[in-house]
Amino acid sequence: MSSEGVNSGRRRFLTTATSAVGVAGVVGVAVPFVGSWNPSAKAKAAGAPVKADISKLEPGQMVVVEWRGKPVYIVRRTEAMLAELPKLDSQLKDPQSEISQQPAYISGENRAIKPEVLVIEGLCTHLGCAPKYRPEVGPADLGADWMGGFFCPCHGSKFDLSGRVFAGVPASTNLVVPPYSYESDNVIVVGVDAEAA
Repeated sequence: MSSEGVNSGRRRFLTTATSAVGVAGVVGVAVPFVGSWNPSAKAKAAGAPVKADISKLEPGQMVVVEWRGKPVYIVRRTEAMLAELPKLDSQLKDPQSEISQQPAYISGENRAIKPEVLVIEGLCTHLGCAPKYRPEVGPADLGADWMGGFFCPCHGSKFDLSGRVFAGVPASTNLVVPPYSYESDNVIVVGVDAEAA
C-alpha cells in the first residue's frame, strides 16, 4: 500500500484525541481511587474532638455528649457530693485510681481537672453497658448507704460520683476518664488533652 493516500494531519489528530481520552480515563479512575485512601467525613467526625458548653449545667445535673461513638458524661458536682468522696475509700476497689484509666494530669479522688466538673466515659467497665446517673442519696433500690453515683442496670455494678468502682460488683475497674481540656471556663473539649491544649 502506498503512503501517498494517508492523511498525516488526520492521523496526528486521531492519535492526540485517543491519547487525551486515555489520559482522561486514567485520571477518572485514579482520582476516586486515591480519594478512597482518605478517611470519610464520618470517620473523621468519629475521632474528632467534641465541644460541650457547660454554662447552663446546674449543680447536680449531668449532660451527655458523644465522642468516638461513646457516651461521655459531664456532671457538675455539688460541694456536698465532693465532701462525700473521701468517706467512700474503704468501699472501693481502686480508690486512688492506681490502675491507669485517666490521663496523667488527672489524679486524686475527684478524678477531674476542676473538682466540681466530672468528665467520664459512660460505659461500664464490666461489659460496656451504660450506667445510669443516680445522684440521689439513700434510694430504696440501692440502699441507705448509697451517697450518689452511677449504677449499671445490666449486672449491678456501682460507681461513686468520681466513677470509682465499688468492691463486690462485677466491674473490675473505674470508669474511664477521656482526654479533655477547657477551651474556656464554660467550654470543655473532649478528645484534646489538657497538656496539649
